[in-house]
Order: sequence, then structure tokens, then C-alpha cells
Amino acid sequence: MEQNEQKRPRIVVMGSYVTDLMGRAQRIPVAGETVKGDLFKTGPGGKGGNQAVAAARAGGSVAMITKLGADVFGDLALQNFDNEGIDRRFVIWTEAYPTGAALIMVSKETGQNSILVIPGACENLTTEEVEAAMSALLPADILMLQLETNLEALEQSLRMASESGLKVMLNPAPAQEIPQEFYKMIDFLTPNETEASTLSGIEVVSIERAKQAASVLQNQGAKNVVITLGEKGALALDDEGQFYEVPAFKVEAVDTTGAGDAFNGAFALALAEHKHLVDAIVFANAAAAISVTRIGTAPSMAYREEIEKFLFENSAK
Repeated sequence: MEQNEQKRPRIVVMGSYVTDLMGRAQRIPVAGETVKGDLFKTGPGGKGGNQAVAAARAGGSVAMITKLGADVFGDLALQNFDNEGIDRRFVIWTEAYPTGAALIMVSKETGQNSILVIPGACENLTTEEVEAAMSALLPADILMLQLETNLEALEQSLRMASESGLKVMLNPAPAQEIPQEFYKMIDFLTPNETEASTLSGIEVVSIERAKQAASVLQNQGAKNVVITLGEKGALALDDEGQFYEVPAFKVEAVDTTGAGDAFNGAFALALAEHKHLVDAIVFANAAAAISVTRIGTAPSMAYREEIEKFLFENSAK
């Protein structure tokens, strides 16, 4: 068992945990409208938590750095980390803030969603807490980050990773500007169309525009840029200036919530296994495709055997 554990890529996730409160209706209501729903679920979520689960299920040895409130949602988080085999030694408790929550509305008609995130405790990670956790968890294969925590905690983890030579993957979600000096510490930047548009100033409405946005982000310092394009797949720009267009797998989507997290978690695992950039994206696309055929976020993440089976079955198509 110990030998197998040593062979698994070591992935550190510094990011958010929130509890998802998901409601589904035939369609998402517009402003001022009430729509009757047909399903409600509560479960583990947050971009950091979701991506940690995705990476662990895909085969990684994952450690989580986050902050929880001393409440029932915090208890749910710890139970989830234990169930998924995620190292939670550096999950910090606080009575000053509640555990974060996300209010999610899902359209039964399209599978699309609208989300309101209240980060709560995880937005109040301190640089000292991050420094202690990172010091204990290094060395590792890759550090996975998002933007649902505060920028001070993000910067601390970025700088420590950069100084130690640890590969860094940043999923810049939710969309917001980040300091210019952060880019040069990012090995893999993984925005979606909206996030790429926000960061680059170029509206990503086509593959050509995605290439322009990726070039801008690389010029700002990010070594590799992968823009996820939903059902169109992904556009990648590697550190040698080569573009790659990687198509998505066609599936019947029932809930797209968490698809980006499924992609990012599996992508980080594939990179930690030293897969070629394109092969890593294909692996991540498969994980995302599986996730959208299920309801929920963290619970919808795919296991390694499912991803490999999916890839085998779709390789002949």
C-alpha cells in the first residue's frame, strides 16, 4: 500500500471549499421571477474542493489547504475529504467566519447553471497559515490554485512554489483581474472563455480570438495557456509557441455544474504524470464529459477507471 502511495503523483490544492445548495427546475428564472423546481441537493463543493476530488479520483495523492467555519457545513467538508482519501491536515478551522456556500440553479432543459458563491471562511486564509501548510507539504509534483480565496494567500503559495521549483497550475476562476507579477510564476493557466476575455481584454468568441487571447496571456508571463471552450473543447498554447485545438467529447449533458473543475483536477493529475500537453487535455476532456452526465459537482467527478474506459470506448469512434 505504501509503495503504491509513493507512486501516485503528489498534488497540493490551495483553494476554496463551499457547500453546494443546488436546485433544479425546467429552466433558470429571470430577474424577479419565481420558478417551481423539481430537485434539491446539498453537497460538497467549491472550486478548490471540487478540483481536489477530481484529482484524487483520477489517481492523485492530494492534500488540501483551505479554511472552514466551525459549523455543520464544515463537518460535511471533513467527512467528504476523508471519504475521498484527501489529506486534510492543513484544513484550518475558525469560529470567526462560516463555511462558504454556493447557491446553484440548474436548468433541466439545457443542463446549464447559474451560481452565487459566498466564500466565507476560505476567503480568509492568512499568509501565515498558507506558509505553514506549504512548508509541510513540499516537495510535491504540482500546486493547483483558483481565485475563490484571497489574493494574499494565493500570492504566498505562488511565491513558495516558484522558489521551490514546484509546477503551478492556476484556474483563474471566478473571472477577475490578477496582479501582473503573478503571471511569471504560473506554468499552466487554464481560463474558460469568460475568464480569458477578462484577463486578456480580447472577447473570446471564436478559435481565432482564443488564439489571440492565449498569446496575450503568454506574453504577460504564463508559460502554457489552455482555454477551455465548453462543448468546443480546448485551445492550448504551449511554452514553445505551438497552438493545439483539442475537441471535446460529445455526450448528453444533464448538469454542467463543476465541469470546469472536473477538467482542471484531471488535467493537473495528467500533468503530474508527465503526460504531453495534448494527451493531458484529452484525459481532462474525458473527465469533464463524464461529469456533465451526472447531477452535482464533487459527487459527479470521474474515477480513474471510468476515464480510461471512456477513452478506450471513444478512441474507436
